[in-house]
Amino acid sequence: MAKSEFTVPGAYQYDQRGPVRWIISHVMRYRLFFFLMVLLYICSFTVYTGAQSMIGQAVQAAMSPDGAAAVARVALTILIMLVLDGCIFLVGALSVETIAQRLEADSREELYRSLLGKSQTFHNRQRVGDIMARATDDVTQLNGMMNPGVSISIETILGIIVPMVYIAALKPALLAIPILFVITYIISVIRYTARLDPVLRRQREQFGKINTDLEEAISGIEIVKASSQEDFELRKFRNGARLFRDLFVRQGYIEARYLPLLLYAFTFGLCFLHALSFHQRGEMSIAEVISYMGIVGVLRWPTFASIFTITLVRSGIAGARRILEIINTETELDENAGGHKAEIKGDIHFENVTFHHDYTRALEKVNLHIKAGQTVAIVGQTGSGKSTLSSLINRTYDATYGTVYVDGVDVKKWDMNALRSQISKIEQDVFLFSRTVAENIAFGLPDATQEQIEQAAKEAQAHEFIMSFKDGYKTLIGERGVMLSGGQRQRLALARAFLSNPRILILDDSTSAIDSATEDEIQKAIRRAGKGRTTLLITHRLSQIRWADLIVVIDRGKIAAQGTHEELLSRSPHYRRIFARYEIELPPLEVVEEAQA
Repeated sequence: MAKSEFTVPGAYQYDQRGPVRWIISHVMRYRLFFFLMVLLYICSFTVYTGAQSMIGQAVQAAMSPDGAAAVARVALTILIMLVLDGCIFLVGALSVETIAQRLEADSREELYRSLLGKSQTFHNRQRVGDIMARATDDVTQLNGMMNPGVSISIETILGIIVPMVYIAALKPALLAIPILFVITYIISVIRYTARLDPVLRRQREQFGKINTDLEEAISGIEIVKASSQEDFELRKFRNGARLFRDLFVRQGYIEARYLPLLLYAFTFGLCFLHALSFHQRGEMSIAEVISYMGIVGVLRWPTFASIFTITLVRSGIAGARRILEIINTETELDENAGGHKAEIKGDIHFENVTFHHDYTRALEKVNLHIKAGQTVAIVGQTGSGKSTLSSLINRTYDATYGTVYVDGVDVKKWDMNALRSQISKIEQDVFLFSRTVAENIAFGLPDATQEQIEQAAKEAQAHEFIMSFKDGYKTLIGERGVMLSGGQRQRLALARAFLSNPRILILDDSTSAIDSATEDEIQKAIRRAGKGRTTLLITHRLSQIRWADLIVVIDRGKIAAQGTHEELLSRSPHYRRIFARYEIELPPLEVVEEAQA
C-alpha cells in the first residue's frame, strides 16, 4: 500500500497491483451477489437454450397423429420455460446492478480517500481538471463496465458453453463446426482488443486534458476576460474536443471491422449443411435438424453482444488504470499513526535544514531555535524561503536534509494528526469553502458551539461584517469565498485559527488585505492569542514586526541575521534594505506597546 498522510482505520483493503486485480478485489467484496448472478445466468441460459431445442420437438409433435394436442403441450412447455428464464434473468440482473453501483461508489470513495492522504507536493504537481475527470468519468466507466459490460460478457461465455453442451448431447459429431467457430472467434476477439485498447486509453487521457482546460478557463475567467482571450480559449477547447471526437471515430472504424459477426454467418450456413448431410444419410431426423439449428441460433447473441461489451470492459479497465495511477503514487510523507503524541509546548528547532523544491533549492543549511511561547517575525525578500520555512514545521513538506524538531522530537516521528491538529497556519491567499460562514470558521473544530464561533469572529474583527449579511452566520459565501473581499476572507481565516486554539500559530502575511484601523484591532487579538503559545509572523508590516521577540532575516534560502528590531537596524544591511521605505520617523516601541495595551 502506498504511503499516505491520511488513512481510515479499518478501511477495506483492495488489491492494487493492477487494474484487473483491483477490479476483481472490488467485485469480490460482494462475492455473494456475484456468484448468485453467475448461478442464475447459468440457469437462465440452460432454460433458454432448452426452449430453443424444443422447437424441433414441436415439429415432431405436429407430424404425430394427435398433432394439435401434442403441439399445445410442447408450446405450453416452451412458454413456461421462457417465462421462468425471464424471472431468473431479472434476479440475476438485479444482482449485477447492485455490484455495479457499489463498485462505482466504493472506488470513488477509495480514490477520494487516497487524494486526501497525498502530500502537498503531490497536489502541487497535479492538474485539478484531470483529477476531477478521474474521480467522475473514469469512475463512472467502472459502473458501465460491470453492467452491462461484465454482465453481458458472462452471458457471452455462457451463451457459447451451454449451446455446445446441448449440441454434444444431441450428437457429438455436430460439434466440429461450432468448435472451429469458437477458435476463430477467440483469435479475432484478441486481435480486436489489441487494436481497441490504445484508442480507449487515449480517449480517457484526452478527456482528462479537456477537463483540465475547462477547469483552468473557468477558474481563471477573470483573467481571460480582462485579457480578451475568450476566442483563444474557445479555439483551444474546440481543438481538444475535436481530437476527442476523432478518437471515437477511430474506435468506430475498429468496431466496423469486427469479424465475429461475419464468421457467425458462415458458421450458421455450414452448420445447416452439416446437419442436412446427416439427415440425408438417415442419421438425423428433421426434428433433430431443427433443434440443432435452434441451438446454433443461440450463438448469435454472444457473437453480436461482444462487439460492445468488449468496448465497455476495456474502457472500464482503462479508467481503472488511470485511477490506480493516482492511488498508487506514493506520497513523500506518511501518516505515522503510531508516532509521538503529546501536547505541544511550542519549542521549534531547525538543525542544518536544507529543502529542495522540485529543481530549486529553497532553503540551505538553516539553523534556528525558537523557544516556546516566543513571537518570531520572519522577514525577507519575495522568494527568499520564508513560507517554505514555516511549511516544514507542520510537515506540509519534509526537509530534504537536516531535521526539524518540535519540543525536541523530530517532526517525522510525530503522529501526523497529533502534530497538525495543534498547529494553525493562515496564508495570504485564504481558501474558504462553499459553505456557511459558521461552517468555515468551525472547519478545524466541527463541534464548536455558536457562542465559541461568534467569540472567535469578534476577536478577528469579523463579527460586525458577518452580522451585516441577511442570514448572518448562516450565509453561504460562495465558492472560494468569492462573495467576500480579501480583508473579509482573511478575518474569517483568523477567526478559524483563534477558534482552534493552536499551540503554534503561523501567520503568513495574513493581514495584507486589511486596512490599518482593523489591523490594529486584529493585532491586539493576535497578541492576546499569542500568549502562552509560539507565534510565527511572516510579514513586511513593520507595525507587526517591531513587537516580535525575535526577528529572523532570510536571504536566498539562508538566515542572514536574527535579533530585535533595533539590533538588526544597526547591524544588518539586509534588514535595512528590506525596510528602507520605512526610514520615516517612527515612535518608540514602548509608545506603540502602551497604545496597543
